[in-house]
Amino acid sequence: MLRRLELDITMRLDGLLQGDYRGLVPGHGSEPGETRRYEPGDDVRRIDWNVTARMLEPYIRQTIADRELETAVAIDLTPSLDFGTADSEKRDLVAAATAAIGFLTLRIGNRFGAELIRPDGIESIPAKQGRDHVLHIVEQVLTAPRGDRSEVTLADGIARLRGPHRRTGLRAVISDFIDDSDWESELKRVGIRNQMMAVEIVDPREMELPNVGSLAVVDPETGQRREIHTGSRRVRERFAEAALEQREEIAQTMRSTRTRHLQLSTDRDWLHDVVRFVATSGAQIR
Repeated sequence: MLRRLELDITMRLDGLLQGDYRGLVPGHGSEPGETRRYEPGDDVRRIDWNVTARMLEPYIRQTIADRELETAVAIDLTPSLDFGTADSEKRDLVAAATAAIGFLTLRIGNRFGAELIRPDGIESIPAKQGRDHVLHIVEQVLTAPRGDRSEVTLADGIARLRGPHRRTGLRAVISDFIDDSDWESELKRVGIRNQMMAVEIVDPREMELPNVGSLAVVDPETGQRREIHTGSRRVRERFAEAALEQREEIAQTMRSTRTRHLQLSTDRDWLHDVVRFVATSGAQIR
């Protein structure tokens, strides 16, 4: 599995992403550059007040991208990821997303670290460079023990991105975001000093119910069991509406927190989704 992931990313992804690029998410960098007039949508934290005072209109200070930053990823390994009805489990996509971010980070010289959100706690892996380090983190994702319910929340894991990882850079969260904790607030806090990216993992059966009569479902996070009558068209329609509303709320949260949003599904080619994300997210490919 590790070898196949590495080959997919280093060979197939390299073939699709021909040329050089600065990263998964275009960073503002740390070296001061030129100024320009403020435009709607610009980050107000980048306003150069000295130039603004002289010109009597808002100006922002542009920066030169820093190619050697730190990438840290909060990786959700709680029970809701141990599910899949299409080509793979959601956990397999978590591993693929981790490998993609890790190897793309490796290509531009960034250090790569992780916070593994396991059912029984959170494990920190310090940021380092090198292929072996990336493979070690991916292996930890693939071999992480499974649990019946989780003692930690997604918000707990995202908060850890503000702790051990002091150096600014890219912060990513890989999860299905099916969590009742206040993870939105943590995204905002982490994003104050870092570029943010979210990889949302989904399965088609989370969006609609099949017509299979009486269906017993279990909440993997709490262990709660419930019987659903899927033979009812109204029940199936209400489920699909609620699922769509939930995904739209997640997408809106990403927009409001200025978090780049990539969705991977167990019934799609994840490599093509990654390539499309890199090509359209503003990353410089040339």
